[in-house]
Amino acid sequence: MSIAPLTLPGMAILASLASALIALGSGRAPWLMRGLCLPLLALAGVLAAGAGVGVLNTGGAALTSLPLGLPGHPWMIALDRLSGLFMLLIGLVVIAVSVYAPGYLREYEHGEDSLPALGFFSGVFIAAMMAVVLAADAFGFMVCWELMSLSSYFLVAFQHQHSANRRAAFLYLLMAHIGGLSILLGYAVLASHGGGLGFEAMRDAALTPAWATLAFALAFLGFGMKAGLVPVHAWLPEAHPVAPSHISALMSGVMLKVAVYGFVRFCFDLLGNIQTSWGVTVLVVGAVSALLGVLLALMQTDLKRMLAYSSVENVGIIFIGLGLSMVFAASGAPTLAALALVAALFHSLNHALFKGLMFLGAGSVIHATHQRNMEQLGGLLRRMPWTGLFVLFGALALSSLPPLNGFASEWLTFQAALQAWSLHNGLLRSLIPITAAMLALTGALAAACFVRAYGISFLGLARGKSARKARETGWGMRAALGLLAVLCLLLGVLPTPVIQWIEGIPRELLGTGLPHATQHGWLWLTPVSPATASYAPLWLALGLALAWGLTALLLRRGAVRKITRGNAWDCGFGTRNARTQYTATAFSQPFGRVFGMLFQVDAGLREDEGGGTPRYLSQVSDHFWGWLYAPVARATLLGGRLASHLQSGHLRHYLGWTLATLLLLLWMIS
Repeated sequence: MSIAPLTLPGMAILASLASALIALGSGRAPWLMRGLCLPLLALAGVLAAGAGVGVLNTGGAALTSLPLGLPGHPWMIALDRLSGLFMLLIGLVVIAVSVYAPGYLREYEHGEDSLPALGFFSGVFIAAMMAVVLAADAFGFMVCWELMSLSSYFLVAFQHQHSANRRAAFLYLLMAHIGGLSILLGYAVLASHGGGLGFEAMRDAALTPAWATLAFALAFLGFGMKAGLVPVHAWLPEAHPVAPSHISALMSGVMLKVAVYGFVRFCFDLLGNIQTSWGVTVLVVGAVSALLGVLLALMQTDLKRMLAYSSVENVGIIFIGLGLSMVFAASGAPTLAALALVAALFHSLNHALFKGLMFLGAGSVIHATHQRNMEQLGGLLRRMPWTGLFVLFGALALSSLPPLNGFASEWLTFQAALQAWSLHNGLLRSLIPITAAMLALTGALAAACFVRAYGISFLGLARGKSARKARETGWGMRAALGLLAVLCLLLGVLPTPVIQWIEGIPRELLGTGLPHATQHGWLWLTPVSPATASYAPLWLALGLALAWGLTALLLRRGAVRKITRGNAWDCGFGTRNARTQYTATAFSQPFGRVFGMLFQVDAGLREDEGGGTPRYLSQVSDHFWGWLYAPVARATLLGGRLASHLQSGHLRHYLGWTLATLLLLLWMIS
């Protein structure tokens, strides 16, 4: 086959690696980072996005081999519609991060942290994610997957002088390797039955239902752990907050979607013959992840930790779509399976954009205030108007409000769930509406979460000196936020052209697409049929813009009486100040009381470090730490202490253990 379509993604990977190598010299010449390394990453993003648009627009697939890998098993790389969508996703976020980073990294140029290490591992991390998406054999996939995990570990541990960063990095690396081992075993099942490491051979593997279920379980555990699904999500709220903000945008916006890509590739493309039980498992885990993720996000006061838990929520929404697609595919409803798969893939793209926007926005706030605690912010909209405007777009998109892109993809997911009546299985007809109700509750809680986050951080009065001294960031940081905000608006107002691109993916994987998606034209989205439901976001956006413009015109001409401002009755209190404002903890307290059984809350009066007036503080922790991770940690430490007794220091003891091991091995193989 022709390898011409692989030229652009190959050049993108080379540009990322070149950026990584040049960054090694930025210690003595910091200008190299701004003047050469980051422009190379921007070029890599443009090339990756161009490659993705090209293959999504024209279709087809390109496949070739590289003189690497194992003897007799060269590395295979391929570019089809599925990998093209994720190349586009990677490219868009990388472009924004590359524009944002020069202003953000200035404070690292003369500090204690290693700028060369940050630039080197950033370039390797981006190149590895692109290579994972292009890999067409298990060996190359796993090498690039582990390279992605290892390079991101060094980025999480970048400011390693803090113990919390080292702890988060170790937890991330440990869970990444456990997940990688699970994925490797899943590929081993396919390779052993398919007769090769290439994806082409694995597609022809003849698996019994038991072996297929084992392969699915291993892949779901491995990719779900990297994606941040409950209960294997513990690394995510620890690692994302401690990484530099532009790296957090890459990890949450892109790396989690690479895990989604791996799961879709493994289950829909390589494994095939999907079983109903697999879809039910994915659907239930996705629904629980979405609901628990947004509840935990709602209880956080740390901006980046809140966004990390929000990523758990949105990954759960994506897997709800994937679970619905698997259920419909196994039940003989390929058109509905295609609709749910399109919804999941579209939400993957949308989440990359608005979560990248929000993490970069949080980075701008931290850059201006050196503060991540929402309780110490407030009043930032007056001091950082452009940042506040762009972050508002991200908050609206995360809240799934029209006409932003988050609503469009979540609406498609609801449309797929509402077709459960067409299934013949009564249990599924009952289960799917329950998960749809959980998704609706998740959407309402997400709106409350980001009303709280935006209102506490950007509105009202400044709660601390750092917020009062905040100033707007540089043009590069604002331009990156603006780019992602515009994309969130465009994909929300004009989703149909993008869905037409994505529709080719289920045509390749499931054999069918969405026959009625554009029946009313490109301005209308009709996922099932025109008689069932339709959505015209452009008309909605124009109506909102017209209403806003008309109101502004009437106010200017005096046709509508302006509100007269006066002193408010303040219940006998004195002048309004920051301490009389609603706090983030107070806002979330009712939710904590209602859903308190789902997480552990430690609340009460705490004195300040230097004494003084006690404050009411609330600390929320995840039940899964006590239920799952703490017992494993205790068992590991106990095993280590028991194993330490083997090191007695006497040679005869070591020889005895060696003899016992040899006898055991002889008994096992005889």
